[in-house]
This record gives sequence, structure tokens and C-alpha cells, in this order.
Amino acid sequence: RQQKWKSSVSTQAKMPPCDFVPEKYKSYPYEHMQKIREQNISPSLRLYYKKPLLLHQGHMQWLFDYEGRRYLDLFAGIVTVSVGHCHPKVTMATQKQLARLWHTTNIYMHPSIQEYAEKLTALLPDPLKVVYLTNSGSEANDLAMFMARLYTRNFDIISFRGAYHGGSPYTLGLTSIGLYKHGVANGFGCSTTMLPDVFRGPWGGSNCRDSPVQTVRKCSCSEGVCQANDQYIEQFQDTLNTSVPKAIAGFIAEPIQGVNGAVQYPRNFLKEAYQLVRERGGVCISDEVQTGFGRTGSHFWGFQTHDVVPDIVTLAKGIGNGFPMAAVVTTKEIASSLAQNLHFNTFGGSPLACVVGAAVLDAIEEDGLQKNSDDVGTYMLLELAKLRDKFEIVGDVRGKGLMIGVEMVTDKDSRQPLPAEEISQIWEDCKDMGVLIGRGGLYSQTFRIKPPMCITKKDVDFAVEAFHTALQRHAERAA
Repeated sequence: RQQKWKSSVSTQAKMPPCDFVPEKYKSYPYEHMQKIREQNISPSLRLYYKKPLLLHQGHMQWLFDYEGRRYLDLFAGIVTVSVGHCHPKVTMATQKQLARLWHTTNIYMHPSIQEYAEKLTALLPDPLKVVYLTNSGSEANDLAMFMARLYTRNFDIISFRGAYHGGSPYTLGLTSIGLYKHGVANGFGCSTTMLPDVFRGPWGGSNCRDSPVQTVRKCSCSEGVCQANDQYIEQFQDTLNTSVPKAIAGFIAEPIQGVNGAVQYPRNFLKEAYQLVRERGGVCISDEVQTGFGRTGSHFWGFQTHDVVPDIVTLAKGIGNGFPMAAVVTTKEIASSLAQNLHFNTFGGSPLACVVGAAVLDAIEEDGLQKNSDDVGTYMLLELAKLRDKFEIVGDVRGKGLMIGVEMVTDKDSRQPLPAEEISQIWEDCKDMGVLIGRGGLYSQTFRIKPPMCITKKDVDFAVEAFHTALQRHAERAA
């Protein structure tokens, strides 16, 4: 039977029942695992928590550790487990394909790549109908940059400060978070522009963003006017006038920033920015690695929430529910620029990946996960907003669907980030109560909540209650 465990933190929160019983853990003892980690695994792969978790099984929104403890996973393997850990439908489709054919590479046809390409592109608006499959988000963004440059015959690409678009040498120029920057030459032909962050940036008000929860900042804008947006567009225009040539290759943005802590822009910002970019001959790239596949609730793709159609879309993470796959979707014209010479990817679009991808799309539809993201995500945002109103250190609650950020501050007036050790304590307390959440933001000051899209309102009640307990414990320590 599953081992009962008592949290070191006393809380009213009761973990919802789960009838799944994990297998007994049979691998090396914890200490031996740690030793191997220290000796044989690259130290750049850092672990979460003071005593890192040793996980051994997953079922939908639940994870189980080596001692049989159960955790509610609110981070989904960094926004990657879209339909649930080991989703039965996806698992079954994968097992069947494993026995049939793993790999042929793209020099031959196999059924699943055509079937998947048809299924995926049917979900995207015209003219986004041509797919190139890769293995990771960094790879997809790398290729999107390459295509933008080939197609436009221009070189410069603009991204937001605070953006994360990958860690490969090419994409590192677009990624604009200091922690990821290494002291090597990167970013040739990449320019960053001011992030239109309506909570932390210089401008922002009480009705800027497409979220059930607005900032605590006040504004005097009349209906249909957003002064913050006008100011940020002026900054974007300034970047175009000063930092790049008259003709550019493109502009890339996440519909909601992921690694930077679910940062949202004013409602019309992307629409106006896309227009300015296209006037300069550039293409617009939407990085849907975290916002795609129904996670924002109201729409299947994040760019649709901004009422824009990009020229190139990059997909990864949730596309495969944890299987390594990614995609670039673009127009016929842009795709053909890559066909003038050879560009090849050995594993991209393998029979296995395409079957997984198709099963994920089926599961999203059959389980109603886009609607669930909308319902459960909105419910969670509103519940978390109550905690923001109750605790001075909860500066901002934001997001859309199941793409949520909770930014921690010393106080709401200064908006200064809460010190790392205080945030870590709250985070560790949540883990000890059985709730796993992510971290993000330039100062690691924002809790990132992006669970598998199958979570329920009962799970939310438990998670919010646990978070409430952790915040109360912080208040007691501070007092």
C-alpha cells in the first residue's frame, strides 16, 4: 500500500484522494543516487529543493517518490506534461508504435508523419500550414531564426528582455535572462527591446492585461484607451529607430512569458508591434512552447489571445506530453526558403514522435482539456488573488488558463523582489505539504504554476490552502 506520510508542516489542507497505487521502488538507495549524481552527471544540471526529490512514478497530475509519497505536480516537468503523466491513451499509442517501427528518418515516408502534419496544421489558421518537426524548443527556435533570415534576406531579430527562447548557442542571443548568459560571444544580430511588463515595468494600470486578475496599480485610462500600451509601443519604435537596420529579419515573442514568470503584455501590444515589424520587412514569430495546445484556456494557441496571426510558430514541451519533440509551423513561402539547400534533422518527425503527438492532440480534445484549463485556471487565479489581497508579500497574481504566475515582493508599493531565502522557505514548505511548484523571474521571485491540464478544482483547493499555510508560516517567522 502507499505509505502514509506526515508533513513537517501542519496544515488544514487535505490532499484529494487518488486510487492509483504506484509500484514499489526497486532501484538504488537515495544516498547512492546522490553519489552518482555528484560523480557522473554534469553539475550544470541543477536540482530543485534542499533535499532533492527522487521521483519514480507518475499518474496524471500526481507524482510519487521513492518512498511512496504522493505530490500534486503544479509544474508539469516545466510546462511539458500537457495531458497528464503516463496518460493511458498516449501510453498505449506509443507502446503500439514501439512494436511496429521506431525510426526510418525522413528519406522515406511513413504513415504517421503525414497523418500528424495534417492533424496539427488543421488546428492552425491559414496560411500556417507547413511543418518542420524537430526534437526540442531550442532547436525549433533556432530553425525559426534561420528561416526568418533566409526568407527576408535580412539579419537582425528583436526579442523582449526577460524572454526565454532556448539555450543553444544561436537562441542564446534571443534569450534575455542574465542567469542563462555565459561569457561567450552570442547574440550576433539579436537586439532586445523593453519588456511591456505592466506590473514591474515603468507603466501599467488596472485594466491592461487579458487576465481575470489585474495588477494592483491604478490608472486613469478611459474605456478603450491604454496609456501604458502607448508608452511601451513608443519604446518598441525607439528600438526600431536606434538598434537595428532599416530592414530586419523578424521579431519573436512568447504570448505570455514563461521562464520570466507568466509576464503578460498590454492587450493590443503584439498587434501593434507585429504591424511595425512587418513595415520593416520582418516576419513575426510566436514562441508557443509554453502557451500552446489549449493551456491559456480561451484559445488553442497563445497568439490567438492577442488577435494576431504570426508568420512562424514554434511548438515544443506540451506537444509531446514529455516525449522529446518540437515543431516549426510556417507558410509555404517561408518554408520554401529552406528548401534551396539541404537542411536535415535525423530524429525530427520520427514515427514514434508523430504517433505521440497525434495521441496528445486526441487526448486534449477527448478530455476537454482546453475548457478545463479555462475553468480550473480561472478558478485558481481568483482564489490566488484572495491571497494577494491578504498578504503584503504577494505582489501580483497573473496569467490566463493554467499559465499562472505569483510574484513575491517585500511590499506592494516598492515592488522589490522578496529575498531568495524567504521565497525558498515558502517553496520548501509547499513541497513538504505535497505541492510542487516552479520558480521564475529575473530574481527567481515568481512562483510558476503550470500544471498538467487535467487538474481539478479540488486539487486547486488543496494547493491554495497549502500555499496559504506556507504564507502564514512566513508571516510568523517574520514576526
